[in-house]
Amino acid sequence: SALALLVLAAAVASAVAALTLLPQAPVNRLCTAPNNRTGFLCDDRVTCVPASWVCDRVSNCRNGEDEQEQLCGDLPQSLPGYLVFYCSNPRSWVYADQRCNGMNDCGDCSDETWSWAACPPCGQEWWSCSPVHFEFCSCIPRRLCRDGIQHCRGWSDEFLC
Repeated sequence: SALALLVLAAAVASAVAALTLLPQAPVNRLCTAPNNRTGFLCDDRVTCVPASWVCDRVSNCRNGEDEQEQLCGDLPQSLPGYLVFYCSNPRSWVYADQRCNGMNDCGDCSDETWSWAACPPCGQEWWSCSPVHFEFCSCIPRRLCRDGIQHCRGWSDEFLC
């Protein structure tokens, strides 16, 4: 009976070892960060870090999972697809929360105005125009209206806004 018990213990240990080697189902870490932006869910299942804070060399999750080598080792390929937006130039990318933020993060406005960006029209805090400065794409912040500086090609930011 001691031999049977030893064989049983070995079988249980073997089964436990085999179970730990099975691939784990990936944890869904997609969440909505402040300002309705795409985010990364920390291990605590409460903290939602904005996408652009992932792999920024600052640990925003309690256990540092937003900065782990497995996630940040080969950007952007190592990131989950929901954290990445590819610009019109296939070698360029931005974090998903930088898409439709009003700023020209891709350098060619593909993150703001092109059809695959699928951005809504300018919001209440923005004025629709053709900006003079390439910092913006099709809207400027309303705080720049009537400030005595041309931000829109037709000066609509100074006379109509």
